[in-house]
Amino acid sequence: MSNMEEKYNKKVVPRLKEKFGYGNIFAVPKISKVVINCGLGKYIKEKEATDEVYEGLKIISGQKPVLTKAKKSISGFKIREGQEVGVKVTLRGARMWHFMERLVDSALPRIRDFRGIEIRNFDSRGNLNLAIKEHIVFPEISAEGAKQIFSFQVTFVTTAKKTEEGVELFRMLGFPIKTEE
Repeated sequence: MSNMEEKYNKKVVPRLKEKFGYGNIFAVPKISKVVINCGLGKYIKEKEATDEVYEGLKIISGQKPVLTKAKKSISGFKIREGQEVGVKVTLRGARMWHFMERLVDSALPRIRDFRGIEIRNFDSRGNLNLAIKEHIVFPEISAEGAKQIFSFQVTFVTTAKKTEEGVELFRMLGFPIKTEE
């Protein structure tokens, strides 16, 4: 069990239950999954770059990614139906907790000029969306060995009903969320 999961079970659940007045521990918001998504964009034509994005996400997530295909053809973007246009990984369980721990403890502090996560990154259901501009902020990735530096999106899906519940859940887990001024 990861440290963050243990923290959630022993500290966060009782504090959230008390703060929001839940009658049952199953009503307390929890993180159900983490989705890491990367659009291939300019790398669609380059097989070597696509492979590097695939391998990078594989190393970062600790799980084999899935190539996503275009649902329909769009001539303006030079995309054909069935063409591989992205890479995504869905993490649940132990891998999800380990990824979140690595993100908070080592990757976010390595981002240049990082001031914290904005409240506007949360949606109305308490889900958090983050954009990571450089994949090399993760310590598993060698900056010297990376030929392409790519960005990707991380979505934390929660069972929260409101934004405030989601913000408080992530704040108690140790995510660096900005306080409103």
